[in-house]
Amino acid sequence: MSNLIPEEGALFNVVDGRTSLAGSNCMEILLFSLGTSETFGINVFKVREVSSAPFITRAPNMPVGVEGLISLRGNVIPVLSLAKILGLSRPGQPLGGSMMVTEYSKRTLGFLVEGVDRIIRVEWDKVRAPDNVAASGQSYISAITELPDGKLVSIVDVESVLATTFGDAVVGNIAPIPDGQDYDIFYVDDSAVARRKIAEVLEKLGVKHKHAVNGLEAWTRLQGIANHARQCGNQVSDEVDVILVDAEMPEMDGYVLTRNIKADPRFDGIPVVMHSSLSSEANRAMGKRVGVDAYVAKFDADALAESLRPLLNKGH
Repeated sequence: MSNLIPEEGALFNVVDGRTSLAGSNCMEILLFSLGTSETFGINVFKVREVSSAPFITRAPNMPVGVEGLISLRGNVIPVLSLAKILGLSRPGQPLGGSMMVTEYSKRTLGFLVEGVDRIIRVEWDKVRAPDNVAASGQSYISAITELPDGKLVSIVDVESVLATTFGDAVVGNIAPIPDGQDYDIFYVDDSAVARRKIAEVLEKLGVKHKHAVNGLEAWTRLQGIANHARQCGNQVSDEVDVILVDAEMPEMDGYVLTRNIKADPRFDGIPVVMHSSLSSEANRAMGKRVGVDAYVAKFDADALAESLRPLLNKGH
């Protein structure tokens, strides 16, 4: 179930050919090391390419962990030391021999790492939130999974790295929806930072909302809502107007959740919007394959609001 990573620079082409993962409740993780005995991972869909560490131009007043800038095919991108950001670097330790070029949340970043190992495929139900991290606490590890040999892999929460290093996305002025309290949105995201920002957008739109923290919990709650609606003689659409799902979530990902929703006639007519930091065309294609009605890249508050607005104006 694993394969070695391609030659340097070729990873992105391989990733874009993997849309068949949609609805399989699997993801592929690129394994890497940071100069410790631990093994770390990142979702392959966030990685454009892997190369040797390049020459980095130092720049003044950079945030902690940002080593400088590089020019990559005409674009200037920041390069971060993951070991420094995760608090694992030691005095005099080299910055790392490899660089992963990542693309997510509409940003391109270089991550320096000690070395890159291989790509493995894991099932989301084998991925769990780290037990020792409070839901409201700051952590750069979003989930843990286990290799066949029993070794644990810590999956790095690169969205938190981005938010902590460069600051949270700002939610500006968003015009409320007329009669917003007549609408109810159900959203699910495993990131506390994302849930806070989504709630901020929904509150500015003036709509009611409820949420879950992973795909399995969301599906359980949505089935409960459907059963309650049936007992009351109502349609589910009387209680939920739009369902907003993340793509990457422990236990059940957003693609499987969407497929479940679309296969259940009780949810007919309720739009599903996928809101994900995975912003490549391959991921949009994966969303389309399972039937999402709209795909919004994290985190652009205006884009999220404008995607929801026409969906909430229908049928009322």
